[in-house]
Amino acid sequence: MPKAYVIVTEDITDPEGMAAYSRAAAPSLAASGARVLAVDTQVETLEGRWHGSKTVLMEFDSPEAAKAWYESDSYTAARPLRQAAADSHAAIITGL
Repeated sequence: MPKAYVIVTEDITDPEGMAAYSRAAAPSLAASGARVLAVDTQVETLEGRWHGSKTVLMEFDSPEAAKAWYESDSYTAARPLRQAAADSHAAIITGL
């Protein structure tokens, strides 16, 4: 079964709010078995225009596991904190 990756780009407008989000979201990530592979505040854009000031890359065991994390009760409770503190984009990408 292919791995799945979640990429989140964030243009943070409220650093304290993002800190609260991080604390709230951490248990949902741990419970899902996700691995945070990269967090970068200085992405080197090769083409086009990259969104946000922070990019996060997470790995999940499968696309279904990534979707289950995103829709879990624990993450559903944390998500509004991120949405209030940053303009975010998120995507699930299926590995090979």
